Amino acid sequence: MSKSKPGCPICKKPVDPQYKPFCSAHCADADLGRWFSGAYAVPGEPVPPEALPPEARGDEDGGDQH
Repeated sequence: MSKSKPGCPICKKPVDPQYKPFCSAHCADADLGRWFSGAYAVPGEPVPPEALPPEARGDEDGGDQH
């Protein structure tokens, strides 16, 4: 039994060594875009809100509440 080579993780076409593990720059860019958009995520423990920087909490004034 022969094992088939894995294809591009985006479109399943044969891998191009220049863009490995992808078949083209287009698929490599599509994958990068998925990382940037948050479509991919590395699982981990939730971060408590107080550990986030003010801009991530939505505090525009730096977190000082009067």
